[in-house]
Amino acid sequence: MVVHDPHDPDLIAFWTERHLCTFTTLRADGTPHVVPVGVTYDHETGLARVITNGTSVKARHLERTPGPVAACQVDRARWSTIEGTGRVSRDPADVAEAVRRYAERYRQPRPNNERVAVIIEVTRILGSARLTPR
Repeated sequence: MVVHDPHDPDLIAFWTERHLCTFTTLRADGTPHVVPVGVTYDHETGLARVITNGTSVKARHLERTPGPVAACQVDRARWSTIEGTGRVSRDPADVAEAVRRYAERYRQPRPNNERVAVIIEVTRILGSARLTPR
């Protein structure tokens, strides 16, 4: 495991490839809540984003208490985890930007009037030493 430079071209490429991720928030009792999601990473701003329904458990956790989160993706022996502070935004501009980035990495999401953006201020990126595919 290594701590990656957030501007490493291999890291950026890995977070651009289409991979399903896990996203971890904390319940009120401090135990982890882990769910599959799509995550986008913007190395220029140091932000990662997740789109979700505003009534989802992950959104409710972060609306109750913005705080530590982790997003992880795996491709065989290659893996990377983004750690940071997550918060929910209902701002239409934030949601639109999160949707735009999601559509670039995955596919255009279906319309959802209750969609919110989870915005992660990235503090650390861990991962395997080798992030380029073999």
